Amino acid sequence: MCVPRHPVAGVAECETGNTLDIGMRNRGNRPQVASAPVRIAWHGRCTSSGRPPATSLKPASFRTARGNRPPMPDGAAFNTAPPIATLHVLAAFPVLSETFISNEIRALRARGHRVVPLAIAPYDGPCQPEDEAFRAETVALGDQPRLPAMLGALAHPAGLARALAFCRAQRALSLPSLLLAGARAALVARRAGVRHVHAHYAHGAAAIGIVAARLSGLTCSFISHGYDLYGSPTDIPAKLAAADAVVATCEDMKADFLAMRPGTPVHVIPCGVDPARFRRPATPPPSNGRILAIGRLAEQKGYPVLIEALALLPEAERPVVEAVGAGPLLAELQALAAARGVAGQMRFLGPRPSTWIAEHGPAYAGFVAPYVICANGDRDTSPVSVKEAMGMELPVLASTVTGNKEMVTPETGRLVEPADAAALAEGLRWLAGLAPEERRRLGAAGRQRLLDRFTLDRQAECLGAVFAGCRDA
Repeated sequence: MCVPRHPVAGVAECETGNTLDIGMRNRGNRPQVASAPVRIAWHGRCTSSGRPPATSLKPASFRTARGNRPPMPDGAAFNTAPPIATLHVLAAFPVLSETFISNEIRALRARGHRVVPLAIAPYDGPCQPEDEAFRAETVALGDQPRLPAMLGALAHPAGLARALAFCRAQRALSLPSLLLAGARAALVARRAGVRHVHAHYAHGAAAIGIVAARLSGLTCSFISHGYDLYGSPTDIPAKLAAADAVVATCEDMKADFLAMRPGTPVHVIPCGVDPARFRRPATPPPSNGRILAIGRLAEQKGYPVLIEALALLPEAERPVVEAVGAGPLLAELQALAAARGVAGQMRFLGPRPSTWIAEHGPAYAGFVAPYVICANGDRDTSPVSVKEAMGMELPVLASTVTGNKEMVTPETGRLVEPADAAALAEGLRWLAGLAPEERRRLGAAGRQRLLDRFTLDRQAECLGAVFAGCRDA
């Protein structure tokens, strides 16, 4: 029986404590926590009967399945770091709503880095079409043989001692469970010949990455994306103390990390976008007069506030807002829009691939990001969709939640307080009423800001410098 200690933290633990059942929080297109656990003690994927299939292991290879640390000057120029081979520890991969991970890997590879993706749990759900190729090369943690992994851990007493110290400092996972998962990840790291371990999300992936790095004598880092810090944090101070570097996606997140553990080497590296892909075409399409919103239909996206804001405007002044995305609140939001009399102006288009965004986005009159802070503290910290809109030269109306205020300026759009329907309504009136020349000026300034600060190549450059800095410390 699987009993989640932290039902939304990304990790559930079996009562026996001998295996690690990894599930993911119910967000995006991820598997459910504890609904169909993947027991890492098994050497393969679960069959429909719930039993592990018989598998053979490739010898001397992994199987694919589908101190004193100098800070990096945030936002400053620095010499390009030499390429480095990294193991990326991921809860599941590739996932439809987490294009920032696949984009990061591609950008690092474009700079000459070798990246080995390691998924904690098998995942066969939807992903972006361009990410399908990642399925074949992603290494499955559960497929790694137990005995060689544990023998490898025992062969390095100093590293084992450091790994055990972290296992005891954290509380989310039992020591045997975490040690075994880390030993399997360390086995992958040694056989792949990587030099650094990097984890996405500060939940189970960060814990496993830290243990794997200690067991294999490598450096490690992790990045937080918001929910893992604000919505359901687990053992954050222990992870800050154990990692060689921590990546925050915005300045607010960095400040919150440092408040938990002053002196931690935290680097602000926003998730970037490809400006060559998200851009206004040479011959711009005529404006369709509508406003675009992109995001999963979930609490932190602030769609109820957007609906209330539309309802505050006189009918003749209401712009049409089209929301791209799916999520658990669809029926509730549709009912709210109907009840407020704005069903005709608040349209839900459902999920669309990133190719659709790049093709159709430039025709919109503007972009709205009415994000809020959830009741549990969850929030968006560096929304990629806002940067995609800036790349397509759309004026942006956004709330001041965390990373938004670092992206949107008076020269590129307008900021309003989160959950303030009246202020958002005035912002919608302003955005819909922009003169064509003002719309073009704001859009051009937004793209220039993107080029200066938020490109994928810059993100990869900064990450490479962090990885190299860990190795050089």
